[in-house]
Amino acid sequence: MKKYVGFIKGLLLIAFVLFLYGFSSHRNKTKKINNIDIKFENGDNLFITYEMVNKLLIQNYNGLLNQPKENIFLKGLEETLLSNKMIENAEVFLSVNGELGAIIKQKTPIARVNQSGQAYYIDSKGNNMPLSSHYSARVPIIEGVYDGKISAEMFVLAKLIFKDEFLKKQIVGVNETPKKEFLLKTRVGNQTIELGGLQQIDKKIKNLKVFYHKVLNDETLDRYKKINLMYNNQVVCTKN
Repeated sequence: MKKYVGFIKGLLLIAFVLFLYGFSSHRNKTKKINNIDIKFENGDNLFITYEMVNKLLIQNYNGLLNQPKENIFLKGLEETLLSNKMIENAEVFLSVNGELGAIIKQKTPIARVNQSGQAYYIDSKGNNMPLSSHYSARVPIIEGVYDGKISAEMFVLAKLIFKDEFLKKQIVGVNETPKKEFLLKTRVGNQTIELGGLQQIDKKIKNLKVFYHKVLNDETLDRYKKINLMYNNQVVCTKN
C-alpha cells in the first residue's frame, strides 16, 4: 500500500496544479479591459494621432473598455489598424492586469507627388500614401509620374535623397524625363541639376558635393543657374 502513496500524492499534486492553472486562465479571460495604452514606434506620431487610433478601434468594436479579455480578437484589432493607409505595422497585445496595448509604426514618406490634380506621398516601400491634415512632410516633390506609379529608377533616387543628409536638405524637386534622365531642383541657390541617368550615381553625387563645398566657401553659388553632372568626372555649370 505504501508504494501507492507517493503515486497518489503525485496525482493529487498534478490535479491541484491543473486546477490552479484552469482557475487562473478562466479568471484572466473574464478580466475586463481597464485601460488602452497606445505607443508609436520611435515616438513618432506625426501623421496619425492617439485619438485617430482610438476612434478606429471604437468604431469597429463598439468600445473596448470594460469588455472581457476573452472577447478581444487581437488579430482583428491589428487588421483594423492596418486598414489605415498611414500605418505600416501594428502590434496589439493584452497584459495580465487588463491593459490593452498597441504599438504603431507609421509609414515614412520619402517624396511627394503633385500631378494631374492628385497629391500624395510615396512611402519608404514605394507605395502611395495619402497626405495628412496633421502634418506635412518636408520631402522633394517629384514629377514625371504616369498612371499613379513611380518608376523603379525614381524610387531608387528618392530613397538615395532621403537617406543622404546633404541631399535631403538641398533637393526640393525631382523630374524624370521620358528618357529616364533626372533633373533636380535645389533649395539653396535655386539651381537645376542635370543628373542624367542613374549610371555611376555615387560618383555623380560625390562630384556634386565637392562642387558645393567649393562654391559655398567661395560664396559663388549664385553665379550659376544649371549644374550638369552627365559628363564623366566633371561638373559643368551654366552661369546666370
